[in-house]
Amino acid sequence: MKKKTIRVNDAFQKGYAYELTEPVGRNFHSDFEPELSPKEMLALGVFGGKYMTDCKREFPKSWFARAKLSPERHDDTLNFFRRHASQPLSVWVEKGWINAEHDPRGWFQWYCRYYMGRRLPGEDERQIRRWKAIRRHLAQVRKHCRPGDFSCRSAQRQALLHWAYDSRKV
Repeated sequence: MKKKTIRVNDAFQKGYAYELTEPVGRNFHSDFEPELSPKEMLALGVFGGKYMTDCKREFPKSWFARAKLSPERHDDTLNFFRRHASQPLSVWVEKGWINAEHDPRGWFQWYCRYYMGRRLPGEDERQIRRWKAIRRHLAQVRKHCRPGDFSCRSAQRQALLHWAYDSRKV
């Protein structure tokens, strides 16, 4: 595969560039098996529609064809479960969960870029560990909810969607 360089100039990053070294949606780390692609997540409704409104040029147009976006403000009615399930970016920064140099928007930005084929040794493993840790919420939904009861633990189900777990299947 020929390497491709992506240049980013959006509200969060100016002059940032990265290389795509793997085919889109392939050659993931063996411990990383997301159930949803970024395109599927955006179409389902995640992050109140506010997450990717200023950086569409970085990713395929097809990701945004059915995306539920809200350029003006966070809108929980766009979320699949219609529940707020996000912490402010300031909390993520405070907790040290953000790699400001590479992915100042957090995990989902990392995942979109990883899905596109960017690899960052060390950072990829850190984000995959974080992704795996979210499974505890999946276990709680399975333990406390009847299959298909979307009203049960809907905020947890929405949070799981934010991490590419398809909580509609639980």
